[in-house]
Amino acid sequence: MARKFLYVVAGLIVLVIAALLAYRIWGMQMIRAVMVPREAFAQIPPLPANAYADAKMWIARPDIVRDNPALWTPEGVKDGPTPEKATPEKAAPEKAAVFFIHPTSYITTLGNAHWNMRLDDREALATARRFVKNQASAFNAVGPIWAPRYRQANYGAFLTDKPAAEQSLAAAYRDVTQAFAAFLKANPDGPLILAAHSQGSLHLLRLLREQVSGKPVAGRIAAVYAVGWPISVEADLPALGLPACARRDQANCIISWQSYAEPADPSAVIESFERKPSFTGKPHKGTHMLCTNPITGAFNGAAPAIANRGTLDARDADKPTRLVPGIVPARCDTSGVLMIGDPVDMGPFTLPGNNYHVYDYALFWADVREDAKQRLAAFLKK
Repeated sequence: MARKFLYVVAGLIVLVIAALLAYRIWGMQMIRAVMVPREAFAQIPPLPANAYADAKMWIARPDIVRDNPALWTPEGVKDGPTPEKATPEKAAPEKAAVFFIHPTSYITTLGNAHWNMRLDDREALATARRFVKNQASAFNAVGPIWAPRYRQANYGAFLTDKPAAEQSLAAAYRDVTQAFAAFLKANPDGPLILAAHSQGSLHLLRLLREQVSGKPVAGRIAAVYAVGWPISVEADLPALGLPACARRDQANCIISWQSYAEPADPSAVIESFERKPSFTGKPHKGTHMLCTNPITGAFNGAAPAIANRGTLDARDADKPTRLVPGIVPARCDTSGVLMIGDPVDMGPFTLPGNNYHVYDYALFWADVREDAKQRLAAFLKK
C-alpha cells in the first residue's frame, strides 16, 4: 500500500514538472488559446454625447466622496486626501487635475469572451477599481483624480493580430476620447497630469498624438505617465509633442517603464513592439524603447534598492496594505525594459519571462508619488 502511494506521489510530481515545463516552453501559446475571443467582432454603438456628465461613468472624480478608490493611501502615508477634504471644486491653483486611464481588467476565457467589456460587467469593474486604488492613488497628493469607466478591449486583443483586435481597441479609445473631453471641460485651466497603465497607456499615447500635440492644452501638461506600454524614442516621441523626461525636476515630458525581474525574457514584448506601426510611420525595429528609472526619475540609469521609497505590500488580505522601502532596485537595460533584480514576491500575477507588468506602479508606488510632486513643482515654477 505504501509503495502504491509513493507511485501516485511520484506520478503527480512528474505531471507537475511536465506542466511547468510545458508552460515555460509554450506559455504564451497556451494563454492565447484560452484568452483570445472566438466570436466575430460586433461594433458597439457610441455612448451618448453627454455620457461622461454622469458620475456613474467614472470610477473616480472629485465629487465622488464615498467609495472613491483614488482617495486611498497605504498605511502610514500622511499626505493623502480624506473624504472630508474631497470637493467637487476644480483643482486648486497649486494642484493639478489628474486624468487616469486604468489598464485591462476585462480578462475572460472562451465561454463568455466578448471583444469589448460590457458596462454592466461587475467583475471587470471591480478589478478596474482595484487598479485605480493601487495605481492612480499614487497621484492623489498632487490633485483630484478623474478615472473614467470605458468599454475596454478584452485582454485577448493583445495576444492576436486578428483585425478584431484593432477594432476593439478603436472602440475602447472612442470612449476614452469622450471622457477626456468631459475632463477638459470640467478643468478648463490649470496644470494637468495624464497617467495610465498598459491598455490605458496605449489609449493615452493616442490621445497625446490626436488631442494634445500641437494644441493649447499641451502647454498645461505637467507630466505624462504612460507606464507599461513600449514607446520608441525615435519613432514615437516626435509625434507625441512632448520629450522624454531626462531628470526629476523636469516638467512637460513623458515617463514610461516596463518591469522585469532577472533573468528576464522580454522577447514577446519586443517582438510585438517591432511588428506594430509607430506614431510617425517609421519602423520600430532598430529603435530604442523609452525607459524612465522610477526611483531617480531620470532617462535610463540605475538605482539601488535602498533608494526605493516604498513598494506596496498587499500580499496578506487580512492586513492593511503597507509601504515597504528599500527592497526593489531599478536599472534600465539596453533592451529598453526596467530590470528590478531578483524576483520579488508581489503576488500571483507575474507573467511569463519574469514580467512584472501588473506591478509596474506597485513596485515604485512611493517613488511615483514623489515624482509627481516634483514635476508639478517644476511646472508651477516654470
